[in-house]
Formats: sequence, structure tokens, C-alpha cells
Amino acid sequence: MFSLLVVISTAVVFFILSWGGISQSITWTAFSGKLLRTYGGSWYDSNLTVLDNKGEWTPPPDGFTSTIKAEKTNFKTDVPRASTHRPVAETPMPVLSIKAFKKLPKWDFEDKYNQDAPPREPTCAQSLRMSNDEKFKKAFLPNIRLFLHKDNINMSEWNRLSHFNNPFGFMGFKYDDVMDSVKFIPKPKEPLLRPGKDGCIRCAVVGTSGILYGSKLGKEIDAHDYVFRMNGAVIKGYEEDVGNRTSVYVHTAHSITSSAYVLKKFGYKSVPHDEGIKFVMIPEGMRDFQWLQGLLKGERVSEGPYKNRRPRTYYADQYNETRFYVLHQDFLRYVRNRFLLSRNVNASFWAIVRPTNGAFTLFLALHTCDIVDAYGFITDNHNKYSNYYYEKNAKTHIVFYANHDYILEKNMWKKLHDSKIIKLYFRPDPENKKP
Repeated sequence: MFSLLVVISTAVVFFILSWGGISQSITWTAFSGKLLRTYGGSWYDSNLTVLDNKGEWTPPPDGFTSTIKAEKTNFKTDVPRASTHRPVAETPMPVLSIKAFKKLPKWDFEDKYNQDAPPREPTCAQSLRMSNDEKFKKAFLPNIRLFLHKDNINMSEWNRLSHFNNPFGFMGFKYDDVMDSVKFIPKPKEPLLRPGKDGCIRCAVVGTSGILYGSKLGKEIDAHDYVFRMNGAVIKGYEEDVGNRTSVYVHTAHSITSSAYVLKKFGYKSVPHDEGIKFVMIPEGMRDFQWLQGLLKGERVSEGPYKNRRPRTYYADQYNETRFYVLHQDFLRYVRNRFLLSRNVNASFWAIVRPTNGAFTLFLALHTCDIVDAYGFITDNHNKYSNYYYEKNAKTHIVFYANHDYILEKNMWKKLHDSKIIKLYFRPDPENKKP
């Protein structure tokens, strides 16, 4: 444990503030609201208590105070003065181990995010950006950076994002392993969506809940300007209930590969492949970066669980780098921190806890559309319906896996609906015994 603390101490060097007259071996940083200094491989606070190898704060070791005096440094009373310029990191910080933390670490820059150029001025009178909901307005960042690409990542960004676990950052990853993929991600040449003649962008976000089976909402869904889908978007044979159009398809390497065989029995043949469709990828782990490298280079995946697979064959001849986007870690972390922060991040399995792909997709729509209608998302009466709309002959209930907080998401969708930020499809009762 002590060695892990040494790594953590070293890793925060990028965010250190340095002052004249202080020995270079003693530095400040902020962690969990506590101002700390590192010295000799340990962390000390302003009262000279030390973080020991069990994670407990204890008195300083014998001789420590005299050592500090010998360094000609007033360790306890020196008030840090921030430099006007952030130091530029030239090398990757040491890799932080997820195992070094018993729960989600809280850095002082946890809720700081990159933002892009000022957002477009909404000209749509009904735009959700005009919402009067004070909590939503306070949390919502209309110009949060949505997409990761080779032009908005550098060493400083790498070191900052390396403090967060995936998919919210690069904790546990080696610089070269990730950057070998990221350096091929092109900068988007156009916005994900464009407004219509009236200035409005009307979007339907279609989940996979069994609530849609027998809904006959297909025409209503297809009438939107844009239709978002994600994961196992089975369409053939279900058009009457879920529509036929897809404008944006959100996925991970796992969802796009596993759907091909897991959903084959339900009629799934390929991802949606409308002409001009845009693909958005959630980089949830190292396997996604390995997938990206093969996809962007037009080659086989060179290593990892998808080794020797050809990613471009999974996009039904519609892959085009001008229509391919990768969600930025800041956007993913912002969605979690400000809207879907589960209490489970304080549990021992904190590192796997994250919003669902459907949640990320819905929030992507909230940041690119003016009007958002959500279909096939979890509601209070979810147990009356099958898990998926394509399960015609068997009723299965949602399995609440530990990595997602489904109840938290359910409550958020209802809250957004009640605040008139989105319109969520509800269905009072099943119309028959089928799922």
C-alpha cells in the first residue's frame, strides 16, 4: 500500500503549485478537500500529520520537524500562492492504479471540464435550453466538449484525464497504448446535427425496453428530424413499434460485436445502416481503443479480445471517418457527476459503476437537440414489461447489474419529463399478456 501511495504522490505532480524558497522535494496538491504536501514519498497535511500505509492520518515521524527546518521551509504556515501559468507537463505521469483507491477518489478538479466554442444561439422557441428549471440550468453546460479527437489531446490533457477511471479518463492505462489509437481520431468536420428551417432540432431517442412492444409508435418516432438508437437496435420486424429510421447510432466495441450473435435469434443482422448515418462510440475501456485503432486504420485489430477482427465489417458498409465520433471523457464524467452520480461510487466496486449507454445517448441528444422525446427507457412500471421489446415469446425482467444504477436513471428520466425538459413515453399497463 505504501508503494501505491508513493505512486499517487508522484502522479499529482502535474497539478502541483510551486513557490520560490520552497525545497523542490516538498510540494503541494489538493485531494478530497485537503491541502497536502509530499515529502520523502509520503503525504502530509498542514498540521504535519502523515498519511500512513493503511490510509490513516498519524503524527509525523521522529525528526521530521527538524528536517523541515533544515530545508529552510515553514511547512505548517507557508501559504501557497498559485502561479499565473500552469506548468506544462512534458512526460506522462506515472500510471495510477485503480486498486489504490477504496472508493471513487475526489480530486479538486473533479468537476472541471473542457468546453468548446460558445454554443449556437437557440432560435427554437421550444428549445430545452430555454428551460426555467433552476437545478437543470445550474448543472447543464451547453458547450461541454462532446468529442475526443487527435487535435484536443496533449500531454497536459493526458495527465489530467489519467486521474479518472475509464470511461471517464485514462486511470490504469499506459500513454502509448491509448495514444496509438487516439492519434488517428479525426476532428469532426461538421456538427453532429443541424437545425431545420425553423431553427429547431427535434429528436427521438429510442431505447430497447419492452414497454415499446405493441406500442405502435413507429410512425411517431420516424417523424422526428433525427432518431438516436444504441446497443442492440433490432429494427426488422418491429418497425410498427420502434420505427425504421436511424440518424445516430451510439455503441461500444462490446455492444457492436456482441449484438451480432446474442441478438441473432431475434432477427438482428447488422447495426442500423441508413444512408449518411453517424456513428458515435463510447470509449469505455482499453478494448475500445484497440478497436478504434483497427477501425480508423482500416486494419485488423492487433491485440486484445478482438484481435484479428476487422472492425469496418461491423458497420454495414456505412463507416466513414467524416461521420464517426468518439465521446470525450469530460462529457462522460460530466453526465455522471452532475446528473447520475450513484452512491455506489463509494462501494468497493466503484470502478465499474457508470451510467448506461442509453443514458449517455439521451444526454448526447440533450446537448445537440432542441426537443427530445425518449422512447423505450425505464419507467416506474418497468416490471410489467419484458426487458427488451424484441422478446416476443418470453418475458424477462431487467437484471440490475452492479455497474449501472437503474433506479437512479429511472428517477432522472421522470424528473426531466416532469420538468418538461424531455417527453418520456409512459404506458400505464400492458395491453395483453405478451411482453
